[in-house]
Amino acid sequence: MNTYSRLPLSIQNGKGTYVWSNNNEKYLDFTSGIATCNLGHCPPEVEKALKKQLSALWHTSNLYHVPKQEELARLLVDKSCFDQVFFCNSGAEANEAAIKLVRAIANNSHKKQASIVTFQQSFHGRTLATVAATGQEKIKSGFEPMLEGFIHLSYNDYQSLQTIRELKPTAVMLELLQGEGGVVPAEPEWVKELSSICKEYGILLVIDEVQTGMGRTGSLFLYEQYDVEPDIMTLAKGLGSGFPIGAMLAKEEVARAFKPGMHGSTFGGNPLACTAGIETLKIISEENFLKNITEQSQFLHTQLESVLDDFSFIKEKRGKGMLIGLEIDGNAIDMVKMALEEKLLLLSAGPNVVRLLPPLTISQEEVISFIQTFIKVLQQYREEEHG
Repeated sequence: MNTYSRLPLSIQNGKGTYVWSNNNEKYLDFTSGIATCNLGHCPPEVEKALKKQLSALWHTSNLYHVPKQEELARLLVDKSCFDQVFFCNSGAEANEAAIKLVRAIANNSHKKQASIVTFQQSFHGRTLATVAATGQEKIKSGFEPMLEGFIHLSYNDYQSLQTIRELKPTAVMLELLQGEGGVVPAEPEWVKELSSICKEYGILLVIDEVQTGMGRTGSLFLYEQYDVEPDIMTLAKGLGSGFPIGAMLAKEEVARAFKPGMHGSTFGGNPLACTAGIETLKIISEENFLKNITEQSQFLHTQLESVLDDFSFIKEKRGKGMLIGLEIDGNAIDMVKMALEEKLLLLSAGPNVVRLLPPLTISQEEVISFIQTFIKVLQQYREEEHG
């Protein structure tokens, strides 16, 4: 159906940081399938495990115990501050599950209706509930009336914190680094005060790490960098190295609001998806791997900063780790199209932000190759858009 504005490229193969078109043209991929192929394309360890699982078992359903699911759940719990995991197939489904869990908790406490605070320019998914949670009108347009119960406040705004004190909602749901909304990081002091308010008033703190989780920002989960402990966290994208999987993690006292039959998923947490998740998580959570992400991302940021001053139409560089946004004076899609002509894949994040999402496995040589190509793109953009 006519739901995508596709670029003129058919991708047939991928390996590491590169993809090849049906004409066998090689492209440097700084999109990672929108922060999904964090280990690059077709990582060998994950591929090997999937091939083994393919000859053993594909699917049974959640009517029975699924050993691979239990193994992945244990790994996620061991490496986070959470106690239980619900598996699904995507970020939207993980956020949908989080919203349902919040509502179940509200109903158990005999409140008339759950209220969830989210923030302007947020993005939480494409289901009707997650569209209602999203703080962007363009995402909602055409799907009214919206599901009730969501309150949108200003991001990084201290007046919003005062409003939360006054409203005492059931939950606050946010991205610590807004991806689709323009690659905007939350201010650390603002997050600490928000977390403190949530604890003081018994408000659930829900962190959407669909795009920022799985090492993307330099730590396994971004909440670790903010020194806060959410009650609920959602994951997807990078969890399966491109294989569809999502997860909602919660603390025990929160998770117990779900009882058998209240929520479910036919495909969620099937043996293939969980096999991909297990191998991906084992690799990314290694101390040396996370250290390498930090080193390579610092190198990438330094190399970018060394050239951006030469281009006055770039207003700001934002982001953390391997999730970078460049706010430009102009149309981001135009720059994305120019990069495509130079065999470089980039993304936009709103009308005037170019988003960089390289694989976490990128080498310094590949960073240098990117910089050399990106300079050409910037020069062309300056000539064509700014004279």
